[in-house]
Amino acid sequence: MELTAIEPRRHRLVQLSLEGEPAVKIDAATAQEARLRAGMEIDDETLHELLLKSDAARAKEKALYLLEHRPHAKRELEQKLTRTVGEDAARAAADRMEELGLIDDEDYARRLAQEYARKGCAAARTVQELVRRGVDRELARAAAEEASPEPEEALRRLIERKYERRLGDERGRRQTAAALQRLGYRWEGIRAARRAFDACAEENLP
Repeated sequence: MELTAIEPRRHRLVQLSLEGEPAVKIDAATAQEARLRAGMEIDDETLHELLLKSDAARAKEKALYLLEHRPHAKRELEQKLTRTVGEDAARAAADRMEELGLIDDEDYARRLAQEYARKGCAAARTVQELVRRGVDRELARAAAEEASPEPEEALRRLIERKYERRLGDERGRRQTAAALQRLGYRWEGIRAARRAFDACAEENLP
């Protein structure tokens, strides 16, 4: 097949046209390294190798860009990379980032679990969020258990810090219960915490 045109495209890509028809896009660096030029002949094997090399380069570049902005779990990074390149290139790039120490799922899970715990999330909600971000479920559970206080203690702190003023009427109590359920707490625990708050309030009455 004759390479009839090499035209620049967005995101540092070039469009290769074969036999006068647009064929594939590869990154400009790969095209330059291969010394592609209009008029040369390209067989299917060479074209396939160019695509694989381009995918690998684009995956690594995208991975570094994503990790520069915030940490990622390995699985999460792979999933994002597959929006740009094939699964094999995405997996290889994620493996390379892990080898370089730029990905550490255990540390990522621990830090993220601590962040959710500071926001008042229950361990169950923390696990849910970590898994959603690509952390292995068992690793997520271990990180959540380490970061989260006991539910009773967590609920007591939350009520004292954020919801104490709302518990004076029924509407406020319903809103508080709904907010705590969204944070992952079970209804039984919420009810027990409200009873404990009511008992404490009665003891402090003049």
